[in-house]
Amino acid sequence: MEMDQIINHQTSKSQDSFLQGVKDCVPTLLGYLSIGFAAGVVGNTSGLSIAEIALMSALLYAGSGQFIAAGMIAASSSVSAIIFTIFFINLRHLLLSAALAPEVKRLTVWNNLVIGSQLTDETFGVAMNRVASGKALGYKWMLGLNITAYLNWLLATVAGGLLGKWIPNPEAFGLDFALPAMFIGLLVLQLYNSQKLFIHMIVALSSVLIVIGASYIFTGSIGIIVAAVLSSTIGVVFERWKSDGIS
Repeated sequence: MEMDQIINHQTSKSQDSFLQGVKDCVPTLLGYLSIGFAAGVVGNTSGLSIAEIALMSALLYAGSGQFIAAGMIAASSSVSAIIFTIFFINLRHLLLSAALAPEVKRLTVWNNLVIGSQLTDETFGVAMNRVASGKALGYKWMLGLNITAYLNWLLATVAGGLLGKWIPNPEAFGLDFALPAMFIGLLVLQLYNSQKLFIHMIVALSSVLIVIGASYIFTGSIGIIVAAVLSSTIGVVFERWKSDGIS
């Protein structure tokens, strides 16, 4: 019995290690490489130097924000307009951090600050997939996950700035679908490990139906936001109804 406890302790420790976080980040790296490469290409065509592209990736570290910033720079937008636009686009990180907070509340304020500053949509997806599988989020594991993603993004954008001019048609290589494919993969893994498959399927079906219905009333982007809010609400209602029924 004592030997089993030692083995279980060592296994748990290895699963919470920095190296394990690096390994768990691997499925997202292809998406980071392709989208980061494209962000570097767009930055280059907007007139940014390689140093400026690298600095933007190091400090801003946001795919959608960097694409928009490059476009606004090319359009000679004001600095204040660029800052406010990127700020509002990245407000979703408040929701991501709030969802992740209960899983890391046992960590110190400094550890949470480091984790939060490096959190992205993709690392959030990997972390929540780990939570769905019943594993705790340790600081070392999160650090390995976030740093791997950060360095990969930085290298990909710099490579895009340097080499992008020799790839006139990135869509021919399927790079434009890499990010959706990565999120689909994360979703499948989360559904596979989830104990609430029925509720997730209800939310997914609701999202599809609401997007189709909303497309007749709103524009594409507004329809997606409406579907996200309503389907999430439906999921919460079903989850509470199911838990009340069991209790």
